[in-house]
Amino acid sequence: MTKTTKLKTLRKTTAAVLLGGIAAATMMTPLSASAADERFVLVSHAPDSDSWWNTIKNAVKAAGTDMDVSVEYRNPPTGDLADMARIVEQAIASNPDGLILTIADYDVLKKPLRKAKLKNIPVITINSGTHEQSEQLGALLHVGQPEYDAGYGAGKKAKADGVTSFACINHYITNPASVERCKGFADAIGVTLDGNMIDVGSDPTAIEKKVMAHLRQKPETNAVLALGPTSAHPTIRALKKMHKSDDIYFGTFDVSDDIAKAIKSGEVKFAIDQQPYLQGYLPVVALTLYSRYGIIPSNNINSGPGFITKDNIAQVEKLAGEIR
Repeated sequence: MTKTTKLKTLRKTTAAVLLGGIAAATMMTPLSASAADERFVLVSHAPDSDSWWNTIKNAVKAAGTDMDVSVEYRNPPTGDLADMARIVEQAIASNPDGLILTIADYDVLKKPLRKAKLKNIPVITINSGTHEQSEQLGALLHVGQPEYDAGYGAGKKAKADGVTSFACINHYITNPASVERCKGFADAIGVTLDGNMIDVGSDPTAIEKKVMAHLRQKPETNAVLALGPTSAHPTIRALKKMHKSDDIYFGTFDVSDDIAKAIKSGEVKFAIDQQPYLQGYLPVVALTLYSRYGIIPSNNINSGPGFITKDNIAQVEKLAGEIR
């Protein structure tokens, strides 16, 4: 059986389980008629340069095929949140059968989402944001990772390994969820976040330089936490150049080919996996069920966190950037 055939079989099995399992544990909302030729729109906050989102794009495409629906992926090319809000408004104006979006900034998105509510467009939120924010925005469901809890879990793991200080390498500080990750880690190891979070931006060269400068200014730092491949890859290079790869405890969110290699070599202790494939696939399935049968899961879905370490990296790395 080829890899492609295995993936198709996995998707079909997953879809069948979801169609049966989710429907069995849902609350019924009666609709007048089933929809046909459903069209959904997913709007993310991710810039074009963020390759981590390729996994979600793969999941969205697969779910659209499996559910026999049309799903459009839209995003602000530079990650600008005002641009994202404009894209959300455009998506709502196109009258889709459902809208999927990330809560990159609650205050920025609450205004356009009022229009979705007035037009009775069902909304599911994913990835960024909290269950509470999703509910306040009028969404049916949130599929994502509780970011503070994920950071806290990572911090507990680091504290158990002797970490007492850290630097949070934040490449997307305008997203409140990113700060929640850093805050959770800080609370778990028992330090304040003030002075320990670096606003590095998204340029790889600039990130590398800022990490090196911070570690020179604070040589007592014994751990770094990256918030994804965008900040993890330059940090790996920075530590190598400073000959600190063996001295600095390194944890990161999300996985990529480079992060997988660094876990195998011991340069990175763990990656926090929020399972992005689920974040792309499940909302499409849920909206399809809601559109056709008026059913929706009665509870929000936590797609993570899970930890990728040397113990399970072999299973994960073959699918990094594709499904994992």
